[in-house]
Amino acid sequence: MGARLLAPLVQTAAIAGAWMVAIVEYAGQLGVLLAQAAGGCCVRPTRWRSVLYELWKIGTQSWPIVSLCSIFIGMVLALQSAYQMQRLGAEIYIASLVSLSVVREIGPVMTALIVAGRVGSAIAAELGTMKVTEQLDAMVTLATDPVRFLVVPRLLATVVAMPLLTLWANGLGILGGFVIGTMKLGILPNIYWKMTTLPLVFKDLGSGLLKSFVFALIICIVSCFEGFRTHGGAEGVGRATTTAVVSSFLFIIAADCLFTAIFYFVWH
Repeated sequence: MGARLLAPLVQTAAIAGAWMVAIVEYAGQLGVLLAQAAGGCCVRPTRWRSVLYELWKIGTQSWPIVSLCSIFIGMVLALQSAYQMQRLGAEIYIASLVSLSVVREIGPVMTALIVAGRVGSAIAAELGTMKVTEQLDAMVTLATDPVRFLVVPRLLATVVAMPLLTLWANGLGILGGFVIGTMKLGILPNIYWKMTTLPLVFKDLGSGLLKSFVFALIICIVSCFEGFRTHGGAEGVGRATTTAVVSSFLFIIAADCLFTAIFYFVWH
């Protein structure tokens, strides 16, 4: 009787343990690829033409969708805040709420999710196609390091583009709130601007930019790793692309939670 009751618990513990081992192994493999890519960044010569091309694909081509989403999210934040603030007679604090929310959290996270969905999927699909068509094996046969040739330019471009896109998203998010605050809620422009800048400190901007840098590493490394281990033809490429995007989303949210706890609850 006791053994029969313990069997489901043992099975559940075994499944949870297997999941933990798989997660640790996956994180370890990502860490190895990150170390190899970081080492490749220090090896000369750097393929700057490839870096600029990837920077154009990651940064310039992501700019329109990031801009559009940022300004609308700023507007939505102002409208949602106004619903509660007007009941309390505190409309003046809408500007502070929007600016802090955008700079600390929404700007970096939203930009990272957009880039992960747009760029991360493309990276995984490109490298996955090269894998299933044996182009990566041909590179190894020709004594060419795939990490240095394929990952390093994408890594350098991503870590440059993400903070710049985040700064742009922050500005447009605040602008969206400004439009709603001044045109819809009747707040004077100079007062709105003053209440926007008053609560912001360097730690707010710095934490957001640091998050964007970490998010860039996550997006690039996860996408490249999933592309490198693709198998199974066209179906495998689709599966790798989906896994890259989902894994990037999960790691981004987890990293955001960790850094928020460190910056605003542990390190004062």
